[in-house]
Amino acid sequence: MKNNLNDIVNQFDIQGTVGEIKPLGNGLINDTYKVSTREPDAPDYVLQRINDSIFTNVELLQHNIEEVTTHIRQKLVEEGEDDIDRKVLTFVKAHNGKTYIKDGQNQYWRISVFIPHAVTVEKVTPVSSYSAGKAFGKFEAQVADITDRLGETIPDFHNMELRRDQLQQAVKEDRAGRVEGVKPLLTNIAQYMDEMCLCQRLFREGKLQKHVCHCDTKVNNMMFDEEGGVLCVIDLDTVMPSLFVSDYGDFLRTAANTIAEDSPEFDKIDFRMDIFYAFTRGYIMSASSFLSPLEISLLPHAAELFPYMQAVRFLWDYLNGDHYWKCNYPEHNLVRAQNQWHLFLKTKEHEAEMKQFVEEVLK
Repeated sequence: MKNNLNDIVNQFDIQGTVGEIKPLGNGLINDTYKVSTREPDAPDYVLQRINDSIFTNVELLQHNIEEVTTHIRQKLVEEGEDDIDRKVLTFVKAHNGKTYIKDGQNQYWRISVFIPHAVTVEKVTPVSSYSAGKAFGKFEAQVADITDRLGETIPDFHNMELRRDQLQQAVKEDRAGRVEGVKPLLTNIAQYMDEMCLCQRLFREGKLQKHVCHCDTKVNNMMFDEEGGVLCVIDLDTVMPSLFVSDYGDFLRTAANTIAEDSPEFDKIDFRMDIFYAFTRGYIMSASSFLSPLEISLLPHAAELFPYMQAVRFLWDYLNGDHYWKCNYPEHNLVRAQNQWHLFLKTKEHEAEMKQFVEEVLK
C-alpha cells in the first residue's frame, strides 16, 4: 500500500520529497493519511481517498470546495488577516490541472496542505459550543454571496418533506413486516409532521432562501490553534446550498443530547440548555449579518426539527429492513428512532425559553 500511496502523491504538485505516509484521524467516510516531507522548509500534507459511493459527483464536490476555500482566502486577504494559510484549507493541484485524481482502481484522491500547530477538540462543552457557533456562523457569513456558484452534492439532504414522503412509502410497502409493531410511534410522529415541514413551505413561498451551509457542524470539524482560538472550519465535503436550519439544528441535535443517539436509556435524555445558550450566542454573533429576521426567529424551530427529522429517518430505515445505517442488533434503528423522538419532545419543552433567549441575544 505504501508504494501505491507514494505513486498517488507523486501525481500532485507538492513541495519537497515524501518522507513517510501514515494514517491520520478516525473519519468514518474518507480514508485519510498524513504525508510528511523530508525538507524542514516544505509543508506536510493530508492525503484523502474520497468516498465516491457517498459523494457520487466528485467533480461537483471538489468544485464546491475550491469555490469556498478560494473565496474565503480572498476575504481574509481583503480583511488584512495574517497567517492566512492556517485559516483556510489549501488544496493542491494535480498534474491533470484538477484538485483530485482518479487512480487505476477507479478511486478518487485529493491532497491538502497540513495545518501545523493546530488541534481539534472532541469534547462538547459550553466553551467549545460557543466557539463552534461563532466559527460556523462566520464561515456561512464569509461565503453568503456565492450560493449560486455551488451545487447540491447530496440533493434534498435536509428536506423534511422528502423524509415525510420516504416514511409514508416505507409504511405503505412494509418490506420488513415491522409496521404493526411501531404504530404508536408512527401516530405520535404524524401529529407534528405538518408543523415540522414549515421551512419547506416557507421556501416554496419565497420567504426563505438557501445559503451556503457546512451541513456537518460537529465540534471536531474546527481547527484550533495551541492557545485555543479557532483557526478554520474543516471537513468541507458536505458544503452546499441549504436552508439555514442545516448548520444550526444539526449541531444541537448531537451536542445538546445528554446521551448518545443510540442509547436505549430514554429516561436519561434531556436537551442541554447550557449548550443551546452557548452555541446560539456564538452563532447569532457571526451569522446575524446575513440571516433574515424570520430565519433568526425560527432558530428554536430548527433545534426541534433536527431530532424530529432524524427520528423519521431512523424509523424509515428500520421499516425498510436496515439498509442505510449499519446496525449492531435487529432493533438498533428503532432504538435510535425512539431516542431521537424523546429528544425532540424534550427540546419542545424548552421552546418558550429558547425563543426568549434568542430575543434577548438580539437586543
